[in-house]
Formats: sequence, structure tokens, C-alpha cells
Amino acid sequence: MMHYSTTSLHCKNVPTAPPLSTFSLYSSSSSLSPSSSSSSPLPQHHLTSSFHVSRQSYPRAHPNPKQGMKVLCSKSEPIKVMISGAPASGKGTQCEMIVQKFGLVHISTGDLLRAEVSAGTEIGNKAKEYMNVGCLVPDEVVTAMVTARLSQQDAKEKGWLLDGYPRTFAQAQSLEKLNIRPDIYIVLDVPDEILIDRCVGRRLDPVTGKIYHIKNFPPETDEIKARLITRPDDTEQKVQSRLQLYKQNAEAILSTYMDILKKIDGNRPKEVIFKDVDSLLSQVQKEKVKTTKQVKSTLQSKSQASSSQEIWRGIPTRLNNIPHSRDIRKYFYDDVLQGTKRAIDDGKTRLKVEISIPELNPEMDVYRIGTLMELVRVLALNFADDGKRIKVCVQGSMGDGALAGMPLQLAGSRKILEYMDWGDYGAMGTFISIGSIGGKEVSEEDDMFILVAPQNAVGNCIIDDLRAMTDAAGSRPVILVNPRLKDLPASSGIMQTMGRDKRLEYAASFENCYHFRLLYYAGTQYPIMGALRMSYPYGYELYKRVDDPSFGKETYNILTTFPNRPNVDEINDTFEGKPRNQDKKASGFWGFLTGVFST
Repeated sequence: MMHYSTTSLHCKNVPTAPPLSTFSLYSSSSSLSPSSSSSSPLPQHHLTSSFHVSRQSYPRAHPNPKQGMKVLCSKSEPIKVMISGAPASGKGTQCEMIVQKFGLVHISTGDLLRAEVSAGTEIGNKAKEYMNVGCLVPDEVVTAMVTARLSQQDAKEKGWLLDGYPRTFAQAQSLEKLNIRPDIYIVLDVPDEILIDRCVGRRLDPVTGKIYHIKNFPPETDEIKARLITRPDDTEQKVQSRLQLYKQNAEAILSTYMDILKKIDGNRPKEVIFKDVDSLLSQVQKEKVKTTKQVKSTLQSKSQASSSQEIWRGIPTRLNNIPHSRDIRKYFYDDVLQGTKRAIDDGKTRLKVEISIPELNPEMDVYRIGTLMELVRVLALNFADDGKRIKVCVQGSMGDGALAGMPLQLAGSRKILEYMDWGDYGAMGTFISIGSIGGKEVSEEDDMFILVAPQNAVGNCIIDDLRAMTDAAGSRPVILVNPRLKDLPASSGIMQTMGRDKRLEYAASFENCYHFRLLYYAGTQYPIMGALRMSYPYGYELYKRVDDPSFGKETYNILTTFPNRPNVDEINDTFEGKPRNQDKKASGFWGFLTGVFST
């Protein structure tokens, strides 16, 4: 076995309208005649700046996201992978399968050392000097070999798989200084006792060089069994020593690659492990294609963008047309995604998405459960693109006996999710799973949770199940999509009186990462008067819809922004042009909460 880590021969390790008394916050109904806004053609600037928005235009969860226009190439760059694992973690097997599937150039430092020494190269001769006196090969010598191999044409064209290197923090930093960095850093995670058993149980056939295991992979015949030997490095004492050294070095390296680190459970059959590896690398490959595919940028210059957000370009028009066009739905999905990702990137863990375009307002007969499911799919797939494991949860039955059931609006939603198209990269079942709302649904491998419209039913409260789930989730993000957490008391009034303050306090613990609601005259859904929008981390933006039939134009003009969600009086005053009263309170503490959680 060849060792390398030190830098000297000392052999040491380097370890806008009438008062809002006439307004209401509802969505449109399909029974309504279309407004002038619905029958008017879209203004040209909306056609060019609002609807040709692709998912690729938005910043992804990347340690250094690049804003603005992207210069893209017709050919994507090859992927670059580092893989690490303790002795007997199965790393070699996974490397073989990766090379076979993705065609990467496999670079193992052990193989490099042997090849350089055998060829008598300058680097090989230097390495041999240290090896001959029983010392570890210095970092600079090994790094020189690795960088020389990475610079060869096949590695540049096909991409590379760096196996077991770097092994120390100093080696990792050397590569960083040389701007050699992988797209993904995979670690095979196997319990110590399993690793020790794998090593101690290994046997070598000195005739064929084949490796067996006395329990997991016994020899084919008694004759072979009789000649098997134990390798000197496979005693329990030496295995534990090697394992301890690996763990010390691996922990030191993590800080360098934490943003691209992906741990995989290595205590499973090799085919199951490779399914996860394959999915991860396919996602990396997919991202490479996206970022290098030659397309014409549709981003406007910053001077044309909203003053609060670089890539928000106003509200789509013709929102009273039902059903919504695919472009309008996609426009809002992407807007929700931006705010949600920014909140997650800032470490927020208890988040709430409230979007009430007509197709997502369950109080209206134009409500479409499929639109909600499509929004959830966009969120889940995009976070899965970043390598996160997502659990999408729909609440199960509530109550007991004749009262057992779930909210009608969610009936069948789980089946819809299961039958949806989740893409060609094996996301569903690998990075995305479907569950219910409750503490028992939280698994160790889940990175975040998306809860589909959690809501109370008459006489039954979902918050107990929510609380159990967030307690179990700990610091992992939980995202509520269109929650409806207002009280729905039973005839006995029990739910209304018992624990109401605690329920509302818990509901208030979720922070809005996105909010959008259309504004109408009270009791109507025609015409649309304006809209209220918030996208984390920016404030609430109040828009007035302006309709000019003579020119066939409809636009949403921003009136003002609020640091916190405005109440009805504040919205009314702004639409009437009254100065803002800073001393005016909204409507009391409970009024605020019930307003926040009225949907």
C-alpha cells in the first residue's frame, strides 16, 4: 500500500380606488363575465417582458450564483467528480460503475504513484525516494501528479473522477489554489462496525489475486478456500488505525467542499447505492447542459427591472381569464420559487407560501387542485436539482369514527401527485417522496418538507400534527403551501375555545416567504382593483390595476411598499392617496393573526 500526506522526510502526518370597506381579498369566479382587462389584448411590453420566462433565468442554489445575462455555449462542459470513502466502503466498486455509465477518466493516486515510479519519471523518482525510506510521499509531489493527469486531453474532454484524493486539508487547499474543483463531492457513509467486518473478513487468493470475503463473498471451491490468506493490512488493529486516520482527515476536508458535499448511505447493495450516485451525477450533468445551452437571454437590463428585485417584471395581465394560460401559471410558479429559495438560502426553516391567483383560491368555483399540485412539483423538482431530498406531504385522515376524514379540497391529491410526471432523472423515489403530515413521517434522510395546503377541518385541528412534524424535523426547512389554519369550530365549540391562543401562536411561527393576493370590491370578483405581493426578503408591494379601454391596455402600477403585511385601512388609505399614519395600529394582535391565517 502506498501512503501520502506529509511534506517532509520526517514522516509526520498532516492531519391603488374606493375605500377598502368596499374591497375584499378574493379571487375571480368562472361565472363572471370577463373584465375589460380580460378582453383587452396584452400590452406589448408585457408580451416581451413577462411571459417568456424560463426556469433557467433564475438563480439556482449555488454557492456563487451569477446574476444577469448568461453567456452560454453550444457544448456543455464535462462533469468533474470527487469520491471519498473509508477503507472497504465500496468506493472502488462505485468508481467502476461510474466510469462505465458516464465515461469519466478515473484517477486514483495509488495507480498514479505506481505508474510514475514504474515509468521512472521525475515525479516518480521523487516519490520513490520517500517510499524507499518508509516515509509518506509529500503533498506537493502527489498534487503535482494529480494536476499533471488532470491537464491531459482525455480528462478535459471526458471529465474526471478523482478517487480518494484529496485525503488531507492541505491537499484540498492545494487544489483550491490551483482552481481545481469538482462539481460534486460524494462521500460513501458506512458504519465503523461494518467497515471493520468487511476488512477483517477479506481474504486474498495469492494465485489469482482475487479478493473474497468469508461471509459476504466466499470462495467457489474448498481448494480455493484452503489457499486464501489474510492481507497484512486487514487485521482488526490495523483496520481501526486506518479508519481513525481516514476519519480525522475526512472531517478536515469537509469545510472545503461542504457546499457540494453529498453523503450516500454505503451500507446497502451496490446496485442500490449506484442508483443514488447515478441520480446525483445525472442532475449535475443536467445542470451543466442548462447553463451551457445556447439561448437568447430574455432578461431585461437592471434599469428596466423592478427597484426591489432584479428579475421581477410586474404582474401578468388578464388574470380574470379562466383557466389561466400555461405561461401565467409558470410565471407565478417561478416567482414563488425565487422567494422560497432565497429564504432557504438564508437559513429560514419555518416558511409559508400564500398565493391566491383565481385558480388557487379554494373559495372560488374556478379552483383547480391540479394547479396547486403543479406548483408543488416545481418547488420539489428544483430543490431536488440541488441534491436535496424532499418529502411532499398531504395530510391524512383526521378525527375518529364518523368524523374521520380529510378536507374535501385535498381528496385525491395524493394520487394526483403519484401519477404526475416527475421527469426522467429518477427524482421520484430517490430525491422526492410522498408522505402525510405528522411526526412519524419524518425520516433521517429527508432534507426538507413541502406540505400541501395544510388545513383544519370542522372540529379537527391540523396544528397538533404540524407541531409534531416540525419538532421531528428540527432545523430542517418545512414549507407550508397555501395553509388554511383559521379555526373551524365544531358545534360544541370545543375546538374554538380550547388551546386557541397556543394554536395561533404556533401558526404565527411560520414566516411568509411568498404572498400574492388580488384585490376586489367587497363581495365581488370583478373588476380586479389591484394586487398585494411579497417575495422574501423584500417588503409587501401594493399594486393598482390601471385599465385604459381606448388603447386596450392593462397594467399593474406599484403604489407603495410596506415592511410588514398591511391591514385593510392601510391599503384603503394608499388607494385614496392619504398619507400613511405611522401611529395607527392594524386591528389588534388577534385581528392580525386571524388576518394572516385566513386562508
